[in-house]
Amino acid sequence: MPFDHFDFIAGLYNRLEDYVPGPMMMRLAALPVAGRLLDAGGGTGRVARALRGQAGQVVVADLSGGMLRHARRKGLAAVWAAVERLPFESGSFERIIMMDAFHHVFDQRQTAAEMLRLLAPGGRIVVIEPDIRRLAVKVVALFEKLLLMRSHFLSAEQIAALFDRPNVRAVIAYEASSAWVVIEKTRE
Repeated sequence: MPFDHFDFIAGLYNRLEDYVPGPMMMRLAALPVAGRLLDAGGGTGRVARALRGQAGQVVVADLSGGMLRHARRKGLAAVWAAVERLPFESGSFERIIMMDAFHHVFDQRQTAAEMLRLLAPGGRIVVIEPDIRRLAVKVVALFEKLLLMRSHFLSAEQIAALFDRPNVRAVIAYEASSAWVVIEKTRE
């Protein structure tokens, strides 16, 4: 079995400062929402815990058992699964958030398709990634390659293109060193 970097760093990552959702998250994710919210690739549940009061139910899905142990300790519903194949019914989430995780998935095209499958009509997916156009992010990307992580950084436009389907609209925004890709699935 290959070395899991995320199991190794789970304890350190869990000690990061609490996440506080800013106005951009609230606006672009259209929160609060009465339905379900999925924190895809949500690791220790840092973001999910902060958004718990903003949705009817918040679920964390991640492939790292070490990360999910911390999410469960925070009282979060945590599911061990690759985001390319999640064990939920189609259309079962009104919001899906993926923060700083899209570059870590095994198959970005399949991840986009899976998130669209899970998204309810009228729902939103918000993918927040480091803005690869910035030099500091390019250095982080190189560092992750040197650590043999499976990282593959894409531009916001490349991420949006992976969601290009009928009845789907993508909007791109930038804040500091992050790129935000917001995908809306229209009601058919």
